[in-house]
Amino acid sequence: MTAEQSPVTDMNELRELAEEGRLVAYFGYGSLVNRRTLRTAFLGASAARVTGWRRCWRPRDPELAALGHDASLLSARPQEGFVVEGLVVYDRLDHLPEVDRRETGYNRVSVAPDRLDFVGGALADCPVYIYEAKTNDAVDDPGHPILQSYLDAVLQGFLVEFGEAGVRGFVENTLGFERPVQRDRKSPIYPRSVELSAAETDLFDGLLLRRGVTWLD
Repeated sequence: MTAEQSPVTDMNELRELAEEGRLVAYFGYGSLVNRRTLRTAFLGASAARVTGWRRCWRPRDPELAALGHDASLLSARPQEGFVVEGLVVYDRLDHLPEVDRRETGYNRVSVAPDRLDFVGGALADCPVYIYEAKTNDAVDDPGHPILQSYLDAVLQGFLVEFGEAGVRGFVENTLGFERPVQRDRKSPIYPRSVELSAAETDLFDGLLLRRGVTWLD
């Protein structure tokens, strides 16, 4: 199954895996919200909201930055009074190490069930995790710009799952947009870049303009 294909969820298989302790889920709040960017053969996904975290752009872990990975990371930091929209992705337990490798620079943290609100209901009862960046600052950080190609993938996912209100909420409520956005849409640096429609381009760029972001060419 390719990343562009939607998984065919077998509810019996999900329940069986959950009963055997071989099912996990992770809460995506960035590129994981865009089903086109998912690279493992996941079993299903549910739109959801998690309470007690807030999205923010953060600098890279110093070890990764030293290797030339300069772009900012999107993270979620614990902060009471805030709600983050995203996608709960159900997967086999033995795929979790692959997800951990993909989310290098992050720590995997358990999410308590009472912190989750599923838009259409949970598909199964299993542990749910969220990934938090290892770095903690969300301040103005011109040395670590936001990749436009990555941001496009994120915003497209929010548009599909939560509509224009979800995109607007992401842009307005995510901390750290004081750092610049590097224009790389025409020559994407992000390896799982997506194509945008004209309407998506106008929506995303317009919201970022109103947010007051600065750009790097």
